[in-house]
Amino acid sequence: MCLIRNVSADRMMETANRMEKKEYSFSFEVYNSVDALRKDDAQLLREAQKISEHAYAPYSRFRVGAVAVLSNGQKLTGTNQENASFPVGICAERVLLSAASSVFPGIPIETIAISYRDDHNSSDHPISPCGICRQSLVEYEIRMKKPIRLVLGGLEGKVYIIPEANALLPLAFTNEELK
Repeated sequence: MCLIRNVSADRMMETANRMEKKEYSFSFEVYNSVDALRKDDAQLLREAQKISEHAYAPYSRFRVGAVAVLSNGQKLTGTNQENASFPVGICAERVLLSAASSVFPGIPIETIAISYRDDHNSSDHPISPCGICRQSLVEYEIRMKKPIRLVLGGLEGKVYIIPEANALLPLAFTNEELK
């Protein structure tokens, strides 16, 4: 008696029994310009554009400004801060989160507008927070038990509104992993 096996079919069954496919996606709003935004979002983004002038970025010449509205109605700003051991520095988003935690401990952030001015190129599209800032934003959201809405735009051009910062960091490493 001869036994004929289909090895390929066996492997497919084995894989099908072990593997589960998951998908991650998120939705965000895209506006053609700051003028198309709600009045409060437009004002916040314009403040972020303005505050980016005060960034200390003598090495990269890439100036980022962030403005937050807290749940108590207060506003705070942050700009990126570089130093001579470039690229060591701190991003505008983390400056802002540090200020919020220090000045208004325990008060959640509702919305953060982030803008930039690039001395070498046009600032005509939204930029997204870097990986370290994404991690910091997620940690802040977890700590405050409240999502942070992001308004991202350059000095001109399209604007993105992202409903919560954690959408930018799927499979985030959180305090749950350290328990």
